[in-house]
Amino acid sequence: MSGIIHAGAGISPEQAAVEQKLVDTVIASFDKTQDPRLKKVMQSLTRHLHNFVREVRLTEDEWNTGIEFLTAAGHITDDKRQEFILLSDVLGLSMQTVAINNKAYKGATEATVFGPFFIEDAPEIPLGGDIAGGAHGQPCWVEGTITDTSGNPVPGARIEVWEADEDGFYDVQYADARVAGRAYLYADDHGRYSFWGLTPTPYPIPHDGPVGKMLEAAGRSPVRTSHLHFMVTAHGLRTLVTHIFVEGDPQIEIGDSVFGVKDSLIKRFESQPAGTPTPDGRDLGNQTWARTRFDVVLAPALA
Repeated sequence: MSGIIHAGAGISPEQAAVEQKLVDTVIASFDKTQDPRLKKVMQSLTRHLHNFVREVRLTEDEWNTGIEFLTAAGHITDDKRQEFILLSDVLGLSMQTVAINNKAYKGATEATVFGPFFIEDAPEIPLGGDIAGGAHGQPCWVEGTITDTSGNPVPGARIEVWEADEDGFYDVQYADARVAGRAYLYADDHGRYSFWGLTPTPYPIPHDGPVGKMLEAAGRSPVRTSHLHFMVTAHGLRTLVTHIFVEGDPQIEIGDSVFGVKDSLIKRFESQPAGTPTPDGRDLGNQTWARTRFDVVLAPALA
């Protein structure tokens, strides 16, 4: 009987045997599952769930609280808010899944969590265009190259970018159906890209629901480290979902609420005084601005 939890203090061998018999019976109920992958997943899930309950000696009141928590997560979830992704994120499950499915490969850019605020049908912008769409924040020039792991440029790579405004909100969190702080563009014939965005700032994940209450009860901060989202796709290469983070952000040391920070993705955002000429000649008047560089390296699709 694999996965047996041995009787601990106060648990007799007879009680442990009763509990293990139930685990084995439920696992065996999936023996006739024809899909081998489904069978493996369901039997492993059953084993771990039962062993969790036995390890912590879950009470019936705690079980009911857990059911109420999941029910509340379902009720608050809609087409603009996914509380279950949020739960996966704050438990580190999202990052663990990312790690398993994006194996390190010859200097390819590291992946990180997708997050709950990506949407389809973002507007297209030209090279050097502005993703802000009226969102408030300090303008930031972002540039870089897209290459494969052999250093070859990847012309025409599609680059999706999205971020929160300076108040810490994504466009989908507003009620007026605005589209701001997101767009996509294509790398040029030399794999180069550039655009105007906003200098990222820290913000809390939505914490007015059950996940937020859980974090509060655990004494954990809901704040995410300042970041800018990227998704880069190109034929024959592994799709990259990642962020870049702002060097010097104190939240890096405090801890990112979804465990998404990786050292290789921390980039310097260089502040530019008002009046400093911009790379594309854009007139920002008396505004300060920032600039950063992010060179993306894509792994082969089958790596």
